[in-house]
Amino acid sequence: MRALRGQMKKQGLDALLVSHLPNVRYLCGFTGSNAVLAVTAKRSAMFTDGRYTAQAKEETQGARPVIAKKSALREACAWLDAAGVARAYFDPEQTTVSALDMMRGALTAGKRRGFFHPLGKPAVSALRMVKDADELLLMEQAALLGCNLFTAVLPHIQSGATESEIAADLEFFARSMGAEGMSFETIVASGKRSALPHGRATTAKLPRNGFVTLDFGVILKGYCSDMTRTVHLGKPGREAQFAYDAVLEAQEAAVAAVQPGATCGEVDEAARAVLKKAGLAQYFTHSTGHGVGIEIHESPRVAAGQEQLLAPGMVITIEPGIYIEGKFGIRIEDMVAVTENGGKILTPAPKALIQL
Repeated sequence: MRALRGQMKKQGLDALLVSHLPNVRYLCGFTGSNAVLAVTAKRSAMFTDGRYTAQAKEETQGARPVIAKKSALREACAWLDAAGVARAYFDPEQTTVSALDMMRGALTAGKRRGFFHPLGKPAVSALRMVKDADELLLMEQAALLGCNLFTAVLPHIQSGATESEIAADLEFFARSMGAEGMSFETIVASGKRSALPHGRATTAKLPRNGFVTLDFGVILKGYCSDMTRTVHLGKPGREAQFAYDAVLEAQEAAVAAVQPGATCGEVDEAARAVLKKAGLAQYFTHSTGHGVGIEIHESPRVAAGQEQLLAPGMVITIEPGIYIEGKFGIRIEDMVAVTENGGKILTPAPKALIQL
């Protein structure tokens, strides 16, 4: 909250209305499913409903918890109306047209047109990009839990098992090992289906010979992990081995490019250059990575042309892949923390091709 107020002062913001739940959690610790945070230079209040009376008192820090009688959003806006500020700002990326109408409707008549203004640039997400030491520790723990899941599930990856069975095994192990849940829908794609970048697990059976891509993550103490490993059932052919080696080289080149002051576009290009040299660049159809934290997809975006500079404390994914329709797909992904000395891999599970 102190950092947010520093940002508000720097940007000349009298007050801020925060309605995106991950931002509310980040700022004041409240984890309920209905919350709006109103912040001025000296005061703040977190509005929720009666389901969370005890939880709000227990979790909320740096803001006064208020149990709304009707609408948390309307009462937060009325609180700002009465706070004596000239104007209040909101995040246009997280505010619907109907929500904005409700916000304006909660104000006194004289303020309904000129009180609320969209932020010109993000306030909270800019803070969330750079993790502090406590956050980095939580994220490293979540990432290592993901690695343990990979080790646990390997014996279950056998020809004839279904993709859904492997996904269920991963999710069972995750809960058994202490995860709050999965950070996104588990991806298990095998054989020709591995050419689907986001191939949801189905009842399709794993082949006798072919790739199996596993993309999964867990939530641990509110923070997400994300990793991908691609293994091979049986002995890979020459084309498959060449393609895997190229993706691994591209992934390692991008990890090596992670440095404070490097742009996200430069990291992306490090991966693409390797695949271009191998004649496989046309099969790399997505960005190289993204930020991770309380949400599985956060800023920054690691993609072509992105000018965002990397800074110590950022955590990003490095996940190049190739997808050849009708044949196979390969993706290798690590979570990487940006440090003063370069990139630190948080997911140290083996990346050399595993043959099962």
